[in-house]
Amino acid sequence: MATPSTAENPVKTMMRAGKVALGMNVRLARSGDIARIAKSSGHDFIFIDIQHSLFNLETIGHIAQAALGCGIAPLVRVRSCDDPDTSVLLDNGVTGIVFPDISTAEEARRAVSRAKFPPIGRRSVSGGYAIFDYRPMSTAEAVPALQENTLVVCMIETRAGVENIEAIAAVEGIDVIHIGANDLLTALGKPGQFGDPEGAAAIEKVIASAVRHGKIAGVGGDRNLARQMEYIRRGARFITTNSEIAFIMTEATRVTTELRRALQSADK
Repeated sequence: MATPSTAENPVKTMMRAGKVALGMNVRLARSGDIARIAKSSGHDFIFIDIQHSLFNLETIGHIAQAALGCGIAPLVRVRSCDDPDTSVLLDNGVTGIVFPDISTAEEARRAVSRAKFPPIGRRSVSGGYAIFDYRPMSTAEAVPALQENTLVVCMIETRAGVENIEAIAAVEGIDVIHIGANDLLTALGKPGQFGDPEGAAAIEKVIASAVRHGKIAGVGGDRNLARQMEYIRRGARFITTNSEIAFIMTEATRVTTELRRALQSADK
């Protein structure tokens, strides 16, 4: 729980200590229960996806409150670096914003500007912040704590993003450079071809650049354990495991498949 003058983000703390933070993508769940499930299943953050899913702001706020209560970080992937909902999400319990499709340093700066207060950005000051359990706080106390707490994640998903990675990684205010492997491979003309040499080289380049500039490297979309471990060996510390949809489908399919096999055996 945050104290009146701090708002520690557990994921930032973990990654700064060199530990790997694991996140569950959330696309289907519409209640705070998913935060507790993520926590109980060993995740450190949830990655609520409003780029590809239908969430309203109030629902996200409720999920974020549950996440804060059980000690994992609620992050939201917004629609773009210009998403106007960025500040209201941060004002109401979300502790990190994931900005997709960052292809230039200018786009990265626009993303930071949405999420950070002046002088780094242009986020507006509010009051009665959820992260502080709505305690009354002076702006002098709240702004530095929130500035430090907020996680800014920029996703590299295009050929241009890879080409411009040095300039992007140098932008002040970014915490994580996160590779969207599915979109990146598609942009390279090789959708779904995980392990392809060109894709692997692009991912390696982005991880190396992030580390060189003092940013945390992240990778999502590639669910192969051996490749995930290789990304981690190269410096990645922000990893998404899978979506709750995938987890439900995998276990549901396993159970029904095993039961139908057993039924077929019993009928023989």
